[in-house]
Amino acid sequence: MASTTHGKNIKIFAGNSHKKLAKEIAARLQLNLGNAEVKTFSDGEICVNINETVRGSEVFIIQSTSLPVNDNLMELLIMIDALKRASAAKITAVIPYYGYARQDRKARARDPISAKLVADLITVAGADRVLTIDLHVPQIQGFFNIPVDHLFGVPILAGHFKGKFKEIMSDVCIVSPDHGSVARARQFAQKLGVPFAIVDKRRPKPNVSEVMNVIGDIKDKYCIMVDDMIDTAGTITIGAQALVDRGAKEVYAACTHAVLSGPAIERLKESPIKELVMLDTIDLPKEKQIPKIKQLSVAPICAEAIKRIYEDVAISPLYE
Repeated sequence: MASTTHGKNIKIFAGNSHKKLAKEIAARLQLNLGNAEVKTFSDGEICVNINETVRGSEVFIIQSTSLPVNDNLMELLIMIDALKRASAAKITAVIPYYGYARQDRKARARDPISAKLVADLITVAGADRVLTIDLHVPQIQGFFNIPVDHLFGVPILAGHFKGKFKEIMSDVCIVSPDHGSVARARQFAQKLGVPFAIVDKRRPKPNVSEVMNVIGDIKDKYCIMVDDMIDTAGTITIGAQALVDRGAKEVYAACTHAVLSGPAIERLKESPIKELVMLDTIDLPKEKQIPKIKQLSVAPICAEAIKRIYEDVAISPLYE
């Protein structure tokens, strides 16, 4: 995959947010990661050195803007700027997890719309295209004035559970942990050919939720709760307990982005959730890798998307 008919080389670079995933993606493309150093000066400023020529190359930077969010975001912006000034022909920011995505609208007076600000920063830095997975809301694509390829995690997660429950699929029910995830749960249920239910809750304040009711038949079912991300795990664990209290046989959870901040790990340990299946869009530290957690790799879909972008081939088949 060194070059195509348009004569440009392809190069893969990575910041520090998820080197393991970047190496897996590069390996699938039969490439080595580009030679770049991303460090900090003694005063905390980020220092980027690109130690190979990128002139005329098509460059992909793999960087999730996860914790530490601001450091990883600045690394991405400075790498884009460095590569642009080094005459890279085209730069694609591959952002498996897009930070600040939850700040996508003015929910209260004088709220910022930080997701739009981040989109502007990435564009102004010099990115020509963005490749990402499961934005918190798909409308964020419209915050960019450059092409955005938006991949979905549902096919990967659904494939895992299709294999796990293939003998007892008639006893499976997909559950949306709140009203905001209904479309995702419906899509997941359609892929498995099973019914779905909704946990009806209200959120009195940020990161605090209270179950009101469960809409749908979950009694004696193997319930799979599906969300795009799990942060403090309050919503998912409270929902899981509500399902068990109402007669669910077993409860599983699935998400694309496992942020798992604050008390998340302790909540998961104490919850009735049998297994949390997540994609590796965010690098999970060893101290958070508990037996309940299973990671599935996004390297295959990211590598295929990069290959298709580079070869000017449609990405839409990947949505299935």
